[in-house]
Amino acid sequence: MRRARPSNSRASRGFTLIEVLIAMVLLVAGLALAFATLGAATRTAARGEAMADRSERMRAVEGFMRTRLTGARPIAFDIDQTRAIAVRFIGERERMRFVADIPDYLGRGGPYLHDFRIEDAGDGARVTLALSMVQAGKTVEERDPRPPEMLVDGLREVRFRYRALDEDGRLGDWLDEWKATEQLPLLVEVTMIDRDGAAWPPLVVSLPLAPAFSAFALPVQTQ
Repeated sequence: MRRARPSNSRASRGFTLIEVLIAMVLLVAGLALAFATLGAATRTAARGEAMADRSERMRAVEGFMRTRLTGARPIAFDIDQTRAIAVRFIGERERMRFVADIPDYLGRGGPYLHDFRIEDAGDGARVTLALSMVQAGKTVEERDPRPPEMLVDGLREVRFRYRALDEDGRLGDWLDEWKATEQLPLLVEVTMIDRDGAAWPPLVVSLPLAPAFSAFALPVQTQ
């Protein structure tokens, strides 16, 4: 009579509790590492997307303002009654007005008064633009005026400054107010800081028609 072969004792016992616990610890550690890697990748992607959105926003706003300013023309849009002179550019720290042509898709084309304003948005500042048609040295009241367009919001600080030649024909200091309203400044600076304190690249724009117009028509501004 043949004796039955004893079965493998370890196989009959299965896994011990310690082995199961070790396997569970390894599984949990692996899952934690996977989730941490996924979370880091998600945060990195979100930061990259936010930076791309911010850069695109900067390029769009600064590109639009640069195009409008470089297109500024020495066209009068009002009369200064106290000095009996035409008003062609009004520049203040928080407001800027000048005439430039606009493309047809923004209106009916032709010269329009561009009125850039820095406004209080409650939790910060914003920049708006209002457009008014100019004819014969005056703004035209439209039947259905277009409300101001918001260019950018979520800002902590915005500032406009202006620069011209001094009496010696050299660039003068930056001015918070442009007093020679009968002529265009040579340079306009727009400074913007986001609500979180991140500063935009300084926008300094040269007005191409300012030097020629000032040279044959008007004296340059002095402080």
